[in-house]
Amino acid sequence: MNKQQIFKKRPVGAADASTWSLEKNPIPELEEGQVLIKNHYISLDPAMRGWMNEGKSYIAPVEIGAVMRAGSVGEVIKSKNNPTFKDGDFVSGHGGVQQYVATDGKGYYKVDPKLAPLPTYIGTLGMPGMTAYFGILEVGKIKEGDVVVVSGAAGAVGSIVGQIAKIKGCKVIGIAGGKDKCKYVVEDLGFDACIDYKNEKVKERLKQECPKGLDVYFDNVGGEILDAALGRLRMHARVVICGAISQYNNKENMRGPANYLSLLVNRATMQGMVVFDWAERYGEAGQQMGKWMAEGKLKTREDVYEGIENFPETYNRLFSGDKLGKLVLKVIED
Repeated sequence: MNKQQIFKKRPVGAADASTWSLEKNPIPELEEGQVLIKNHYISLDPAMRGWMNEGKSYIAPVEIGAVMRAGSVGEVIKSKNNPTFKDGDFVSGHGGVQQYVATDGKGYYKVDPKLAPLPTYIGTLGMPGMTAYFGILEVGKIKEGDVVVVSGAAGAVGSIVGQIAKIKGCKVIGIAGGKDKCKYVVEDLGFDACIDYKNEKVKERLKQECPKGLDVYFDNVGGEILDAALGRLRMHARVVICGAISQYNNKENMRGPANYLSLLVNRATMQGMVVFDWAERYGEAGQQMGKWMAEGKLKTREDVYEGIENFPETYNRLFSGDKLGKLVLKVIED
């Protein structure tokens, strides 16, 4: 049987266990040209909350009654004359929160578990890593000597953003929640400093760490922290809007930036980014980040939990902050 988390209702505010239903259905029969993939791990990302909302976005919402959308990595266990994949191939794509998926293979690509552990292909070498790479290099346009501030610095995207900025010769200040996360960001990842938004005043610490202002702010959280960063912009600064996790569960309207006139005063830019826009260049990014990893310049960390039945509570770790690095769920049983 195939265990699946089925999307049952659109949440108002935070999602809870009633948002999904764990169901057991027969493993799908293959049609000509399809492959059957046994999912090993699925990716949990803040973007999932937006995928549940009805309305216009960069991707169609998850339909009621459908398997919950998620990135995945697993093994091809059967191929019915598929031209691209054969039995035994390991692949990554969007297989959803389920143990098995039948697909024609479009949107999937091969991965090599001998080069990196499977969870890394839905982390640093997957969508979060691609987001960080293109977000900071192409949208942030960093250059040596820039002062870069990254929110969500201990998370899947922010941790990679800051490390890439350091590789490129920038001064990097992270913002994270809690002493342990800040210690990890500085001591393990090599950031120059980290502001604990739970126990420190972000606005005051930014003045201390960026006395002359900042050149690039990479935003994963929105809200008050975005406003604090906008107040420290230098001339021609770049603000990258990657996410706004502090706002996703609002039952009312999202809070927009109050300090936006700082963009005018400093001739700065604020640009949103969606990683799919660089899909044709994922291979380039993967090769470069793989090289940095092999050289010990780029560290990766996956926070792995087990059991597809534990998906709702594991998903909520995205918003409680009870995680470190990339959040991953192992869905196949040994």
